[in-house]
Amino acid sequence: MPAGIFKVCLVVIATIVNHPLLFPKENVTENTEGIIQKMKEREESLRLEQLKLEQEMAAQETLTKSSEKAKESEEQYTHDPLSWNFWTALSLVVFLLIELWRQDYQEGIWQDYGTEEDENAVLGKAFKWVLLPDKITLANFYERCIQNVTSEIARNRELVEGFADDLLEALRSVCNRDADMEVEESIGIGSMYENWRVQKPLACDFIVPFTPPEPYCFKLETWDSGESIPPDKQGYGMIKICQADETSTGCICDKTKLGEDLLCLLHSKMNQSRHNNHMENLLCYKDSQYLDSDQVMAWFQVALTKAWNKISHKYEFNLTFNLLDSPGALKIKFRSGKTIAFNLTPVVQYADSDVYFISHFPCSGLAEDSTSSIHWFLTFAVYEKRYLQFVSKMLPASSCHLSCLQILSFLHGKQCCLAGPSSLTNYHLKTVMLHLLQTHPSSDWASGFLEARLQDMLKFLEKSLHEKRLYHFFIGNRNLPEELGIPVAFQKAEPMNLFRPFVLQRSAYRKTMDMFHEMLRNTSALINEYTMHVPMGRASPLNKELL
Repeated sequence: MPAGIFKVCLVVIATIVNHPLLFPKENVTENTEGIIQKMKEREESLRLEQLKLEQEMAAQETLTKSSEKAKESEEQYTHDPLSWNFWTALSLVVFLLIELWRQDYQEGIWQDYGTEEDENAVLGKAFKWVLLPDKITLANFYERCIQNVTSEIARNRELVEGFADDLLEALRSVCNRDADMEVEESIGIGSMYENWRVQKPLACDFIVPFTPPEPYCFKLETWDSGESIPPDKQGYGMIKICQADETSTGCICDKTKLGEDLLCLLHSKMNQSRHNNHMENLLCYKDSQYLDSDQVMAWFQVALTKAWNKISHKYEFNLTFNLLDSPGALKIKFRSGKTIAFNLTPVVQYADSDVYFISHFPCSGLAEDSTSSIHWFLTFAVYEKRYLQFVSKMLPASSCHLSCLQILSFLHGKQCCLAGPSSLTNYHLKTVMLHLLQTHPSSDWASGFLEARLQDMLKFLEKSLHEKRLYHFFIGNRNLPEELGIPVAFQKAEPMNLFRPFVLQRSAYRKTMDMFHEMLRNTSALINEYTMHVPMGRASPLNKELL
C-alpha cells in the first residue's frame, strides 16, 4: 500500500512540475489544445494506476483469508480504501485548483477599485473587441447630433427660469403663512445647468427648499449620525418636526413623579391629541413627527395648481402636469403646439450646507430604492454643479470632459430606446466622469484627447459594472478641495456604493450588463449612422481643433 501512495504522489508532483503556469519558459510552445490533451492523458494514467492498485489489494486480501489474523486483515482492508480515496481526492483537488488558477491568470484578474494607474489601463473583456471611430468621425458626430441640441438649452432655460420664479411667488401668496410650509427661491441643478444635456425633452430641473411655519423647525437625522436609521438606508435620512423651543429633555413632568391627583396642563391627553393632529397638518407621517414625502408632494401639487390659477391670465400658454406620480413635473404648451418641460422638486436643506433632502428624483436622474415615505435621499446636485465649475477653471480651453459625457449619454439613450430602460442611469455616467476628472491631470482633457478619454470612461464603467462597485463621488471622498465647502461628516463617512442594488438584484444586473455590452457593440454603428459627411478637403472648426 505505501508503494501505491508513493506512485500517486509521483503523479501529482509530475503534474505540478510540468504545468505551464509554473514553468512557462519550458512550455511556451505548447498551445491550449496540447495542454488539454496532456490533461486527458494524465487523467487516464491516474485511472489506470487506481485500477492496478485495486487489483493488488484484491490479491492481498485472498492471501490473508487463511491466516489466523483474518480480523486484523479485514480491518486493514477497511482502512486502506479510505486512505486510497483520501489521497486520490487530494490529488484531484490540487490539480483542479491549479487548473482554475491557470484560467484566472490567463483571463486576467480585475484590479482594485482604488488604484489610479492600473484601473484605467485594464481592458474589459467586452471592450477589447470594440473599435471606436477616429477623431474626425467623432467630431462630425458631435457637431451633428450634440452641438445643435445644446444651442437650444440657453433659450429654454431663460424662459423657464422667469416663469418658475413667477409661479413660486404666486404660490407663496396663496399659502397660509401660519399653517403651510414656507417656500424659498428655486435652485437650478442637473444637466441643463451643467451644460451636457443631449436628450430631449430639454427639461430644466429646479429644487425648491421649504421650511415649516413658526414656531416649528426641522431636526435632521442621517444614516451616519447614529440615529434610528437602518444601516441598509445608506444615503438616506429622516426629517423630524419639532418646536423651536423644544429641548431633547422635554417637559419637566418627564423628570418629576407627579402625584395621582396632579395633571400636567401642557401634556394632558387632550393637548397631546391636538399636538398629533397639528403634526398631521404639518405633513407628518401618521402618529409621528417625521415628515412624510407623500404628503409633501400632494401639498406641493395642490399649491402649484392654486398658484397657476392665480397667474394664468398673464400668459398665452397652458400649464399641465407632465407626470402623475411626480407633482412638480410640469409642461408648458404653446398654441403652436411646442412644449417645454421643467421640474420643480421640494427639498429640505441639510444644516447650513448645500446638501438637500429630496423627496423624489425627477426623470430618473438617480435610481431610487423602494423605501418608506419618511426616508429622504440626500442629493449633492449643487456641489456637483459647483465642482464642475471649479474644475473647468483648471482645464484647458475647449476641454473634452463634457463632450465625452454627452457622447456617452447619447449612446446610452439610443440603446435604451432599442432595448428598453435599464438600471444604468445618466447619474452613473456623470459619476464616472467625476472620478476620472479627479484622477487624470488637467492636460489630459484637452480637446485633442476626446477619443482617448471616451475610451477611459467606457473602460472605467465596464470595470465598475463587473465589480458591481461605483462609489458616490462626494460621500467618503476625502480628496475633495476645501473650496467646495462640503460637510466634513460626509467626507469622513463610509463610501457609498451606487451599484449596491446589483449585488442583490441579479436579474436587473444581468439586464444592465446585456444592455451595456450591446451598446458597446453598437457604438461604431450608431456613431457612423448619425455622422454628417464632410467633403474631402473641408473640415469643420471642431475637426480642425481636434487635428
